Amino acid sequence: GYFAMSSAATLSPNSNLSKAADKVNRELFVGNTPSDISEAVLVNFLNGAMERVRLCETGRKPIIKCRLSAKYAFIECETVEDTNRALNLNGICFRGVSLRVSRPSKYAGLKTSYKTWQELTGQHLRSPPIPESVMSDNNKVNLELFIGNTTPEMTEAGLVNFLGKAMEQVELTEGPGNPIVSCQMNDKFAFVKFRSASEASAALNLNNIPFMGLHLRVNRPSKYAGPAVACENWEEVLSKYMARKLTSASKVEVNKPKRTRIVQLKNMLTMDDLESDEDYREVMDETREECGQFGDLKRVVIPRRGVGATKILLEYKTTEDAAKAIKALAGRTFDGRTIEAVYADEEKYLNNDYSG
Repeated sequence: GYFAMSSAATLSPNSNLSKAADKVNRELFVGNTPSDISEAVLVNFLNGAMERVRLCETGRKPIIKCRLSAKYAFIECETVEDTNRALNLNGICFRGVSLRVSRPSKYAGLKTSYKTWQELTGQHLRSPPIPESVMSDNNKVNLELFIGNTTPEMTEAGLVNFLGKAMEQVELTEGPGNPIVSCQMNDKFAFVKFRSASEASAALNLNNIPFMGLHLRVNRPSKYAGPAVACENWEEVLSKYMARKLTSASKVEVNKPKRTRIVQLKNMLTMDDLESDEDYREVMDETREECGQFGDLKRVVIPRRGVGATKILLEYKTTEDAAKAIKALAGRTFDGRTIEAVYADEEKYLNNDYSG
């Protein structure tokens, strides 16, 4: 920003010190890292986690560098603000271990407030009213799970909120609200009841999830006599979920339409609109006037017959002008119909092929 640039300009004799201080402010220590991972895997996982819980904008990669050692790493973020937000990753589970994310020992800046990963992903989830069908004991054993390795410091509300939010995070729930409807705590274990048997089965994937410094054991109660259900440990579920999200994001990037100077408007006209010469000229004039607002509009083509009939093609001087038009026109309505505005193939257009 402006102030950062001004500061660097006035401190030219100490510019190396200034750069070093800036780097320390953008670095974080990551402890307890597995020994069999690469720097790229760790960076992708942490960036995906930040995007998932909206610690950064969709598509951004706030963590830009990583130095990996045997049991720890140092990550470098793009901005100080990104670094402050990344502190919320503290406690995140990765490959079966809970990562420690903190400031490096040489950090001497201001203390910033942040939450642990568990607090960030385990709050503000309210339970819906308990359905009458769940209150019946007929299928009670199918609705219950045993939670081991709890401590007296854990509360029923805290455990319910945390587990419910974790299920929501990796899309193990079947509907809105917390799937857990009740909880009975003891000193070292608890029983939780779900609103549906299928969600109870899905919750088995929470086994080994870290909570308040411990890994919870999640399994069926001893009196359960139903069929076995295939499930994984939490770290496997979370890693696969993050990998799916990253793959999905990259596919979206790959499949993005190629930007061209040509914009195609669909679903705006009917053959009746093009029938008379007077109506046709009126549509052309109105289109030129309206769409000329978004940039340098070189030409308007509206085929009256053939495969491209009823489409409107707008030839702009630059792809930037075309992008402005698409942003402004997409979703508008014309005579009760929603307009679709997309890029058209420029080569086809220049060859008078309007089939795209």
